[in-house]
Amino acid sequence: MSAGTPHRCGWAEGDPLLRAYHDEEWGVPEYDSRALWEKLMLDGFQAGLSWLTILRKRDAFREAFKNFDPEKVARFGETDIAKLLANAGIVRSRAKIEATIGGARAYLAMRDAGVGPVIVYAWMQAVGLANDHTSDCFRRTAVHTMVKKRRR
Repeated sequence: MSAGTPHRCGWAEGDPLLRAYHDEEWGVPEYDSRALWEKLMLDGFQAGLSWLTILRKRDAFREAFKNFDPEKVARFGETDIAKLLANAGIVRSRAKIEATIGGARAYLAMRDAGVGPVIVYAWMQAVGLANDHTSDCFRRTAVHTMVKKRRR
């Protein structure tokens, strides 16, 4: 590594697209529900494949899935599924496509019930993904220390 070159996670060094994703998106808090849903659906398509494959196809995914607008995707039917299965720009897995359509419907149901983000965040707190102990709580430091030890 040359002087002045920032050190980044090793997985992000092999490709310019991975570097850009690492430097600009990965690990950055996201609060937009639609963007969170898009990332979740893309992670579903990534199962069994490399993330780089998904990044290379992300623009085609966005076009095929109407910019991951849950309102539009939830209305997809068999004709839409057939078009998606013929689209070489995306991962053509019927199970993953149907899961994305089902995911859109679930997203809308949670949104309409008014509990989606609240439930997800409460779960993240409960399982330690978000350490929201107050700064003066003895558990805040203890949990932070546990996380650091597990990452080693």
